Amino acid sequence: MTIQTAVLIETLTALGAEVRWCSCNIFSTQDHAAAAIARDSAAVFAWKGETLEEYWWCTEKALDWGPGGGPDLIVDDGGDATLLIHEGVKAEEEYERSGKLPNPNETENAEFRIVLSIIKEGLLIDPKRYTRMKDRLVGVSEETTTGVKRLYQMHANGTLLFPAININDSVTKSKFDNLYGCRHSLPDGLMRATDVMIAGKIAVVCGYGDVGKGCAAALKAAGARVIVTEIDPICALQALMEGIPVFTLEDMVAEADIFVTTTGNKDIIMVSHMKQMKNNAIVCNIGHFDNEIDMLGLETYPGIKRITIKPQTDRWIFPETNRGIIVLAEGRLMNLGCATGHPSFVMSCSFTNQVIAQLELWKERGSGKYEKKVYVLPKHLDEKVASLHLGKLGAKLTKLTPDQAAYISVPVEGPYKPPHYRY
Repeated sequence: MTIQTAVLIETLTALGAEVRWCSCNIFSTQDHAAAAIARDSAAVFAWKGETLEEYWWCTEKALDWGPGGGPDLIVDDGGDATLLIHEGVKAEEEYERSGKLPNPNETENAEFRIVLSIIKEGLLIDPKRYTRMKDRLVGVSEETTTGVKRLYQMHANGTLLFPAININDSVTKSKFDNLYGCRHSLPDGLMRATDVMIAGKIAVVCGYGDVGKGCAAALKAAGARVIVTEIDPICALQALMEGIPVFTLEDMVAEADIFVTTTGNKDIIMVSHMKQMKNNAIVCNIGHFDNEIDMLGLETYPGIKRITIKPQTDRWIFPETNRGIIVLAEGRLMNLGCATGHPSFVMSCSFTNQVIAQLELWKERGSGKYEKKVYVLPKHLDEKVASLHLGKLGAKLTKLTPDQAAYISVPVEGPYKPPHYRY
């Protein structure tokens, strides 16, 4: 819930939607934006510094439209609203079949225990709530790499309950928000949190996808000596072509000053790595969830001492060495926890995609065009999003002649690239 999402809410409201909103991260809310929207436009369940229990309470409340039912559409970021509905439906089906309630103690994941507890409590009040919600839903549009991964997993195993549009893989999202947005907001978060001089430092960027590319470019431009870790030989080769060495984390863990995880995977930096880091090494994450960094292992390490320097900036001291590491935003999105996230212009590209996706889903409701699958917006809409943003930057596009268009087999007005084109 940021200033940028506030404008998205106002846009959806102006288009006729009734909106209920929650945050996608416990540290991401800008309270002044949430207060303004709650006053003027929509019901908002979000504040900066939520506990995990509060976060999931907010998510549940945003989905609660009362006896009249709802929602019809979901704008998701990270897939937590989608997850809650799917887990709720699964629990309701099991309850109807066997009378068995979810048992939160059956999972070792502390956050998922909270999800199951919420669903369990709801089942005792209304055992068909999520089923009715699922039946009413027209679809979801998902913003993030992490949330999209969840959608594709559900589609692959046949459990996706409603149509989904993958916003993340629109070119005007992934190649702009993920790349240029992170290039802007990573150093912003680092400097607000630590005031560290980046120049001259050794910085390890874990992952060289679009997010990692933006982070590496920012750190390199600030004078850091950047190292990339990668599993993908293509991404690794791209880093090398930019003059960025590629090593394993184990190669660099005792030498680097700054560590940034960007992978969207789990267990990237473990407590065994953090023990080996130099004194006051900075560890942070700009992937969506907090499981890229082993925060549980750090919090439960015997004798570990935590000193809060300021909100979302903590020094963790290991008892054996008396060396400390600085962890930002408790391993969650540091650019939102320690700063204000991506700037408005690049988020306008992403949220224009979201609005177009919502309009498309609603327009085609009942037509059968969208099944219980994951879709990407067509190329002509991607180009439209880009076109809408060119004027602000003073750009003038060259126009194809009919002969030129025929020569390369594209329409004069586009789209200009085939779906498989890699920008």
